[in-house]
Amino acid sequence: MIKRLTDDRKVYVETPRFTGRNVKISEIAKATGKDPNYIRVGLQRGLLKFGTAFMMDGSTEYSYFCPDKKVWEETGYFRDVSEDYLEAE
Repeated sequence: MIKRLTDDRKVYVETPRFTGRNVKISEIAKATGKDPNYIRVGLQRGLLKFGTAFMMDGSTEYSYFCPDKKVWEETGYFRDVSEDYLEAE
């Protein structure tokens, strides 16, 4: 990725290999030092921008989707899960 600065300089940024995985609320909470309920309520109210909270018709519970790229963009946190698969083998 190349980001142009106002004086035409270039900054090269290496980004992680995103997979689109849904990062668990507990993982985000641990990484940010926040309580999992803080993360859940923030998503429900639209205050946290790294994921979505939705409730299906007829349900009383929320479901959460926090893609790894959005979590990284908003918090700086990323964990490469491909390393977990290599260790398990």
